[in-house]
Amino acid sequence: MKVIAIIPARFASTRFPGKPLVLIHDKPMIQHVYEKALSSGFFKKVIVATDDERIKNVVSEFGGEVMMTNKNHQSGTDRCGEVIQKLPNEFDVVVNIQGDEPFIHFAQLEELIGLFKTTPAQIGTLKKALTNHDELINPNVVKVVTGVDQRALYFSRHPIPFLRDSVQKEWIGKQAYYKHIGLYGYRVETLQEIVRLSASLLEKSESLEQLRWLEYGYQIFVAETNHESIGIDTPEDLKKIIGKE
Repeated sequence: MKVIAIIPARFASTRFPGKPLVLIHDKPMIQHVYEKALSSGFFKKVIVATDDERIKNVVSEFGGEVMMTNKNHQSGTDRCGEVIQKLPNEFDVVVNIQGDEPFIHFAQLEELIGLFKTTPAQIGTLKKALTNHDELINPNVVKVVTGVDQRALYFSRHPIPFLRDSVQKEWIGKQAYYKHIGLYGYRVETLQEIVRLSASLLEKSESLEQLRWLEYGYQIFVAETNHESIGIDTPEDLKKIIGKE
């Protein structure tokens, strides 16, 4: 199975403009993500997908592979879709690694790719057990429920499932809850299809693109991970993470 990693990276971020180029230990963030993916050994090719010449120039300077993409893409999935359309038809699976994940674990990549070897997944992603009540009720922490076969049944910003006979503060102790870790893999033919889909009602309701895929009937399989996702959304996030090292 031939796997490619695509790293969507845009300069314009409302909460952290220029985020991919911020320095972490004297290297731009995008270089950390690129080198981490490359050194994992899981990918035949690693490529940055951007809409900004500044990011393109920095990636080229450190010797990375980069491709310019349309500025109007609404998601990293759309950016990955454009890249795969422009490349030779030699890959089986695309892994979408966000450009603000410089601390991604190799184990998470292995767990994700493993789904495409052991299940009929068209799309793969990860989940992690939730043990904190504040995270459970936080709408910015997306929850997922899966079937016994690892297939995603639903994603929500609301705590799911709802426990009818218990008060909410007791839910964590009485039911297994899982947060969604936003690392995605797609079979190439599936990626080419889903980027052509119109936004669905469920997606619009919760502002979650994965609900579009479920609503159109695609099979998303979910591997459990023990590793946290450490994304950087604001300058404060970066200061906290560096301060802990």
